[in-house]
Amino acid sequence: MNFGQAISSCLSKYGTFSGRASRSEFWWFFLFQFLVSVAASIVSERFGSLVNLALLLPALAVGTRRLHDIGKSGWWQLIMLTAVGLLVLIYWWVQPTDAGTNEYSSGLA
Repeated sequence: MNFGQAISSCLSKYGTFSGRASRSEFWWFFLFQFLVSVAASIVSERFGSLVNLALLLPALAVGTRRLHDIGKSGWWQLIMLTAVGLLVLIYWWVQPTDAGTNEYSSGLA
């Protein structure tokens, strides 16, 4: 999946927490979110805050789908609230796709 496809996929699944997301989809969207956030913050602090708020739900959704892809529950994102938990999440997010079936779907969609 390339940059454009990842952004299109994540924004079309704006609040979809079911299913799976590939590693490339997750990291391309993460890069998009970072770049848009920086650009919006340069324009104005208030605009940057609005953009971050608008991208929060799709970021949480793609994070959940990425965790589903490795066989974990999306609720694990709550450990992001701790410093150590963020490191654990990053480790999970970089793991390769579980090509087989798991409780979240039969394969990568």
